[in-house]
Amino acid sequence: MAVAPLSLANVQGDILFGLPKQTQSFFFFQIDQVDAFRSNLSNLVPLITSAQQTQTNISEIRQFKIKNNIAVDAGDGESKFSTKLTFMRIGILDDINDTLFNNGMKSDASNLGDSGMQQADGTFQPDWDDTFLQEIHGVTLVTGDSHDTVNDKLASVKDILSGTVTEISTLSGDVRPGDEAGHEHFGYKDGVSNPAVQDVEAINPGQATIDQGVALLGRGVDTATTRPSWALDGSFMAFRKLPQLVPEFDKFLLDTAKTQDAADLMGARFVGRWKSGAPIMNATTQDDPALGADATRNNDFKFVKGDQSACPFAAHIRKMNPRNDLSESAIQPHMILRRGIPFGPEVSDEERQANATAQERGLLFVCYQSVLSSGFSFLQQAWANKQNFPPGDSPTPGFDPIIGQTTSGDVRTMTGAFVNNTSQPLNLLAQWVNSKGGEYFFSPSIPTLQNVFATS
Repeated sequence: MAVAPLSLANVQGDILFGLPKQTQSFFFFQIDQVDAFRSNLSNLVPLITSAQQTQTNISEIRQFKIKNNIAVDAGDGESKFSTKLTFMRIGILDDINDTLFNNGMKSDASNLGDSGMQQADGTFQPDWDDTFLQEIHGVTLVTGDSHDTVNDKLASVKDILSGTVTEISTLSGDVRPGDEAGHEHFGYKDGVSNPAVQDVEAINPGQATIDQGVALLGRGVDTATTRPSWALDGSFMAFRKLPQLVPEFDKFLLDTAKTQDAADLMGARFVGRWKSGAPIMNATTQDDPALGADATRNNDFKFVKGDQSACPFAAHIRKMNPRNDLSESAIQPHMILRRGIPFGPEVSDEERQANATAQERGLLFVCYQSVLSSGFSFLQQAWANKQNFPPGDSPTPGFDPIIGQTTSGDVRTMTGAFVNNTSQPLNLLAQWVNSKGGEYFFSPSIPTLQNVFATS
C-alpha cells in the first residue's frame, strides 16, 4: 500500500530539526502500571512538540535574531517522548524488527567497545553508571530557554505519569555559555556535519543529503524492511552518556605537540575541524572562524582518497563521514541525525592547573536513525573502532582518537596526527571520551502515540 506524503505534524520535533534549547532534561523511567500508563499517555501527547512546530519555532527565532541583531535563545519548553518498553508488555504484539532495539544497548556494549568485565556466566558487564544497568522503559526529553522553564514542563510530565511509573534518573545538560555556545567541552563546534533530510530542509553546499527512510521508519529506503503500520514516521533514538576528560586531553596535545599553536593544529587533525568548525581540508594550517561560521562553506569539501596530508584518515569527521573515501551510496545508509547537548560545569582554574578532571562533564549524546545496526552501532563498531577504516589506506588509519574504543585494554593508536610525518604512529595514551551507559529507544509518531500506545 502506498504511503501518504510526509507530514511534519506527525513526527516528533527533535528528530528532523532538533528542539531549540538552552537547557534540556532527560527523564528516565520504568512503567509500573501498564493500563494506567497507557490511559495517562493521552494527556501527555498534547505536550509533545511536532516537527512542524519545531520548524516554525526555529524560523521565528532566526527572524527575531536578524531583525534585532541580537542573539536570541530558545523559547518555551518543548517535550518529546521516547519508549523502550517491550511492546508485548503493553499489549502490542507486533515486532518492530530491530534486534538491537529489542535486546537493548547493554547487550551491545561489548560490541561497541565499552569498558567492562566478562562475567562467569559469559555475559559482559559494562562499566556503566547504575542508571543504565537497570531496565529502562522510557524517557521524556524536555527542552527550553532556562532551568525554570524546563523544570515547570518536566513537573507537568511527571504529574501526568504519576502513579504509573518509577523515576530511574533525570539527567540534564546545558548549552555552553558565551562564545562556547554550540561547542562541546573539548571546544569544537558540534553538529556541523549533520546531514539534511531529502525534501524536508534546505541543503547547503557539500552537506550530505539522506533519504527520508534513513531517519524515519516506513519511508523511502526503509520500506524494504518489514514494519508494523504504526511504526511509520517513528525513529530509533540512541542515547549515550559520554564524560570527557578535558584537562587531560588538552595536556596530551600540548605535551605531544610542544607548543600551543602546534597543539591546536594536532587537535584539529584529531577532529578534522578547528574549534570554530572550519574544516581542516580548507584551512590546513590555522583556524578560519569566518569559514567555520559559514554554513554555505563549512561542509563544501571532500577528502582526497588515499591521502592524509591535509586530514588524517582517522580524524573524527572522516571516520563518521568518509566523503570521497567511499561512494555516497555506501555512506548514506549509515548517516545519523545528532541532537546531543553538553552536561557538567566548565573546566575550573584548579582543574586546568592540575591537568586533571575533578568534576564530571561531557556530552549527552542523542542520535536518530531508522536502523540501529546501520546507524549509531555501525558507526561506532565498523568505522570509529576499526583501525583499517577507511579501507585500503596506507599507512593504517588507526582508531578515531575522539570516540574510538577497544575493550582489550590495549593502547589505541592512529596515524596522520603529525603534519610533517603523516605515517608516524601516535599512541593515544588515554581514552578521553568514556561511555558510562545509554539505551536504544523508539520515538513513535504522534498519531501512533495518540491512537495506538495511548488508550482512552
